[in-house]
Amino acid sequence: MSEKDARKPDLSDITFYRKKLKALLKPERYEHSLSVSFTCVCLAMRYGVPLHQAEVAGLVHDCAKHFSGKELVERCEKDGIELSIEMLQAPQVIHSVYGSVYAKQAFGITDPDILSAIYYHTLGRPAMKPLEKIVFTADYIEARRYKADRLTELRQMAFIDLDRTVYEINKDTIDYLQKIGAPICKDTLETYDYYKKLTEKKEIGKGGSFHDS
Repeated sequence: MSEKDARKPDLSDITFYRKKLKALLKPERYEHSLSVSFTCVCLAMRYGVPLHQAEVAGLVHDCAKHFSGKELVERCEKDGIELSIEMLQAPQVIHSVYGSVYAKQAFGITDPDILSAIYYHTLGRPAMKPLEKIVFTADYIEARRYKADRLTELRQMAFIDLDRTVYEINKDTIDYLQKIGAPICKDTLETYDYYKKLTEKKEIGKGGSFHDS
């Protein structure tokens, strides 16, 4: 740990973000945001990502979740944010895209790494940065989650192989969406393909073979 990491943190902005979020979000969504933030910090400790960035990104990742699907589409149109056809078919994913803009407008967050982590926390993207992978993963495995299958396995895996965890989360998400007949965004499929190939390459490099779980 560097001297900078070890010094006493400035909590003034964290306190501000929490107060503002609590006023915006439903109680269960606010608790989820806190839990994601704490999980992000733990993963950041494991993977050497700045703790403050992880805490803020995890805390504010759902800052636009209180808007309805219609409101999100209208706000994206107003701010010139392009949405794909798949996003319009599944408006529940748009909160992350608009959230990166709203975090800057309403919370004064300008750190590009934090904003990109918010943007990609739902759909992901190929070759995500470490902070992006952490928020993406923490959103799925945080302690308040209970409905998804294999949570115990994925929670343990996240502290061993983050890339493999991103792949497995995408795999489970796609399987679920196919099962219920929901639209699947191109971004999710591209993220899945990238991390599947990356995981397979790692396994072969270890002298083993790769099999879908």
